[in-house]
Formats: sequence, C-alpha cells, structure tokens
Amino acid sequence: MHNLAFDIAHLLAGGLVLISFMMLYQDRLYALLNIFAAHAVVLALSVAWQAFIQNAPHLYVTAAIALVFKAIIIPVALHRIVKQLGIHRDIETAVGIGPTMLAGMGLVALSMVLMLRVTGAADPLAREDLAFALSVVLLGLLVMVTRRNAVSQVVGFMSLENGLVLAATGAKGMPLVVEISVAFSILIAFIVIGVFLFRIRERFDTVDVGALDEFRGERR
Repeated sequence: MHNLAFDIAHLLAGGLVLISFMMLYQDRLYALLNIFAAHAVVLALSVAWQAFIQNAPHLYVTAAIALVFKAIIIPVALHRIVKQLGIHRDIETAVGIGPTMLAGMGLVALSMVLMLRVTGAADPLAREDLAFALSVVLLGLLVMVTRRNAVSQVVGFMSLENGLVLAATGAKGMPLVVEISVAFSILIAFIVIGVFLFRIRERFDTVDVGALDEFRGERR
C-alpha cells in the first residue's frame, strides 16, 4: 500500500509538471485556458490523494477549492474576458517555443538537483513532491516571463500558485484557515486583475505588454 501511495502521488505531481510544459508549448489563448483548467483538475486530484494517504480530512477542502475556483470559475471567467475584450487569440512570445522548452527542462533539472540535496533528511515522498512543486513554480514563472499577453501572464501566475499549493500539501499539509485565506486572496487578486485588464484594453486598445513598454518609452 505504501508503494502504491508513493507511485500515485508521484504520478499526479509529475502530471502537473507535464501540463506546465503543455502551457509553455501552447500558442493559442483559448487552448492555454483549457490546459490551465486541466492543471487545476490534476492539482485537485493530487491534493485529494494527499488527504487520503495523510489521513488529513481538511485537505479535501483544499482539493474542493482548487477544483471549483481554479478548474471552473477562473477559466470560465477568463474565457469571457477574452471574448468581451476581443483579445487576439494568438499568444505572442518574447522567446521562441524551442528555447523556451529547453529552458523549462533546465529548470526542472535544477529543481530536482536542488530539492533532493537540500531535503536529504526528509520523508522520501515529501522530498520528491517538493521537487515537483518547485518545478511547477519555476515553469509558471517561465510562462510569465516568455508571454507578452497579459492574460497568459495571469495564467502563469495562477499555475505558479498551484505549485505552491502542491508544495504545502506534500509537506504534510497546512492549516485549514490558511487554505481558505489563500483561496480568497487568489479570488480577490483575480478580480483586481480582471478590472486592470479591462482598463488596459480600454486605454491602450491592447493587452500586449510589449505595446505598454513602447508607450512608456514614448513618454520618456
């Protein structure tokens, strides 16, 4: 049973890393939002499995929050924002897909080497889950850095936060009050981001951050 729990936990955590690579590869906005929803579903499954093997019922609340907010509410809301703003559905990248994927593989290798060395005395399941979680965080940062569309950067930020949740649950969970406060913080941040997207689109007629950089250059 222990080996089965270990294998399933690693399958789900590794699935999050794989889906993070799918987000890096994607160049269509609607497809990126769908992949992010799948990312959240796998996160919910991973957290629910951790709740089962750790005998921590409060983690089921975290899994439910991830499923409802991140897999359903936020992707649907982003779909509507993209449709209402008439945003161009192709994602412009600051770096080509090939170099981006190579950089992502390098970040995953760095995460594995770093976390497995630093957490040598920890439980084997927690060690490797933390390594996967750090990979998801770094890949989320890479999505934010390499995408010029503001909506895709929001998706990168949300996927980064998924990695933090995976790390917290893999390291024997976190208090329920922290989980609920984090969920509401993410929801409030999403609402603020949505308002800013509407304002940016209204003011500059685009959500391409490259255009905003050019505007700042003209002002200088």
